[in-house]
Amino acid sequence: MAKNSYKSHSSLVSTHAAVQEAERLEILRNYQILDTPREQAFDDLAKLTAYICDTPIALISFIGADRQSVKAQVGGENLHDLPRNIAFCSYAMLSEDLLEVEDAAQDANFQYNPLVVGKQKIRFYVGVPLLTPEGYPLGSLCAIDTAPRRLNEQQREALRILAREVVAHLELRRARLQLEKERQQMLEMLRPAIDDSTKTVAEEQHTEIFVRQEQKLVRVATADITYVEALGDYVNIYTERERLTVYSTMKELENRLPSRDFARIHRKYIVCLGRIIAIETDTALFETNKATTLSLPIGSSYKAGLLNRLNLI
Repeated sequence: MAKNSYKSHSSLVSTHAAVQEAERLEILRNYQILDTPREQAFDDLAKLTAYICDTPIALISFIGADRQSVKAQVGGENLHDLPRNIAFCSYAMLSEDLLEVEDAAQDANFQYNPLVVGKQKIRFYVGVPLLTPEGYPLGSLCAIDTAPRRLNEQQREALRILAREVVAHLELRRARLQLEKERQQMLEMLRPAIDDSTKTVAEEQHTEIFVRQEQKLVRVATADITYVEALGDYVNIYTERERLTVYSTMKELENRLPSRDFARIHRKYIVCLGRIIAIETDTALFETNKATTLSLPIGSSYKAGLLNRLNLI
């Protein structure tokens, strides 16, 4: 490579048919991940990457048509919205396994990269492509250091595992978005031509909900629900006989359950009012079935509202 020159990314893109790149970008758009706010799941995976590789910098980034979009970042400055042609991740994205650059200042492909000769002074880089189930590369999970280094095989394998976890969270995220889209479409189709007051009354009379379990919709009578628990990306609905896990939010479940029968008592819990048997300080004791009771915390911001719902003497 000639001195003070830098290889354009266009030579890499030219090895892929233009139609493949167009399909890749369309799939990336369908994930609706570019330029979105920080999310705990992705932040945690970036932190684990930095910890496992013992590097000051780690990124989860996605490569758009002409730039790099960072979803999660540990350390480093001025690494967001990099032009695609200088982003190391655009190379890692197209690698067959992982791309490891032990010393970028001595690497013919990167020694004149602005991120190497500029104030970032990147020396070590390792990135694993983020591949969709169909095999399309969306970006990379990477670790970066300002000093040369080399990973051992255990660290490399851990990075591959973390990259698969990133994609798994992407799939969960896409599934939630798709379910919300389908729900909205269904509501539009079923929305009756009535005024708001009539609509509120109708919603209060709902006695059942449908939840998606694998490839089917399951009918659940609201009278059978004992409580609802938020757990990360999931919401668990408990009845006397079973637990149903769905991709939803507590707010959505709260809106779908009849408000006369259920109350939010904590950011993580919704309970059936008719099953509460005692309130002690910041704890509610209630029946899950005829033989079992359960104690759940009451959030301070929900306590007054709960007490107002109870028939106190």
